[in-house]
Amino acid sequence: MITDMPNKLDIFYNNEHIYDIKYANDFNSLMDFFKEYDPQGEKKVCIVSDSKVASHYLELVTEICESHFTKCISYVFKEGEESKNLDTVKNLYIKLIEEKFNRKDFLIALGGGVTGDMCGYTAATYLRGVDFIQIPTSLLADVDSSIGGKTGVDFEKYKNMVGAFHMPKLVYINMSTLNTLEKRQFWSGMGEVVKSALIKDASFFSWLKDNAKALSDGFDEGSSEFHDLISYVIYKCNMVKKNVVEMDPYETKGERALLNFGHTLGHAIEKYMNFTMLHGECVSIGCIMACYISRDKGLISSEDCNDICTYIKDNFNLPELSLTDDAVAEIVSFTHNDKKASGNTIKFILLDAIGNAIIRTDVTDDDMKNAVKEYLNN
Repeated sequence: MITDMPNKLDIFYNNEHIYDIKYANDFNSLMDFFKEYDPQGEKKVCIVSDSKVASHYLELVTEICESHFTKCISYVFKEGEESKNLDTVKNLYIKLIEEKFNRKDFLIALGGGVTGDMCGYTAATYLRGVDFIQIPTSLLADVDSSIGGKTGVDFEKYKNMVGAFHMPKLVYINMSTLNTLEKRQFWSGMGEVVKSALIKDASFFSWLKDNAKALSDGFDEGSSEFHDLISYVIYKCNMVKKNVVEMDPYETKGERALLNFGHTLGHAIEKYMNFTMLHGECVSIGCIMACYISRDKGLISSEDCNDICTYIKDNFNLPELSLTDDAVAEIVSFTHNDKKASGNTIKFILLDAIGNAIIRTDVTDDDMKNAVKEYLNN
C-alpha cells in the first residue's frame, strides 16, 4: 500500500529549482547538504530553537554543525506561541550582531511552526536577507508551516500580521523527531493534514478515514506501522503544498489562498482564546465551520459535510469550546482584522466538493455566526 516513497521532493518556481524537502530518519545526512552548500566550511551558523525542542535535539544538531562550519551558536527561546513576537526577534538580531553574523552566514530553524515562522522572518529581514534552513520537529511543521517560504510573527495578538516571503535553502524532515511529540501536538498537526486532503485530494481524505484508528493506535505504540503510515501522510501533504506553492509562491494569483481553508475562523478563535488552544486545533474547528458554510451555500451536500465533521470530531481529541453570544460576535469581528481581509470583504475558502476548495467573497458575518453556533450546539 505504501511503497516507493521518495527520499526528497524538489520545489520549483518558473522551472527553476528553489530547494529540496529531504526525508530522513536521523540528522546524519544533514552533512551531505552542508558539504554542498558550503564546501570549505567558511560560514557561521545560528541554530534557533525553543526550550523544549532544544532539550531533545540541539546537542545533536550542534555537534554536526560544529564538525563542518567555522562557528556554530544557538539561540533558545521559551516555547509557546507567546514567544512568536518582535521582542524575541529583536533579541535574536542582537545575538547575531554581537556574534558578527554577515550575509554569507545562515540560520537553522530547529522546531515546530513557531520556530520556523520566527526564524524565517529573522532570516528574511536581518541584513536584508540571509539564508536559512528548516528542520521541523512537529507534525504540523512537517506537513505545512516549514514549506512554502511564508514567515512571520504575531503582533499585539494578531496572528502572523508581520511577515515576509523568504524561501529556505532546505527543508529537512527527520521522521524520528515525531517520537518525542506529545499526542495533543500530534492531533494538532492532523488539523493541517485534513485541510490538505480536503482542499486538493479526495482520495487522501478517504485514506485518512480508513486509517484513523491505525494512526491513533500506532502513535501510542510507536510501532513500525505507524512510521510507514505517518511517512505517507507527510509525503501526501507535502505534495499538496508543493503543487499549490509552485503555482502561486507569493500568493499573487489566488491559488495559494486555498491553503487557508479553516484558517479564517480558526485564527479568530485562536486569538479569542489568547492562544491557549493549539493552532492545529483551531484549524480543525475552523474546517468544520467552513464545511457548515459550504453546505449552507449549497456547495457540498449534507452527507459530505457530516462525513467531514464526524471524522474530525470523532478522532482529533479537540478541546471543549464554550462561548457566549457576545464571544461569538467578537470572534466574527476578529475575522475582519485577518490578513486575508480586504476592506470589508473576506476571502473565505470553502469547498464545492471534497478535494476541491474555492475562494468566495460572499461569506457574511451572519454566515460565520451561524457556523460557530452550530459547532457549539453539536
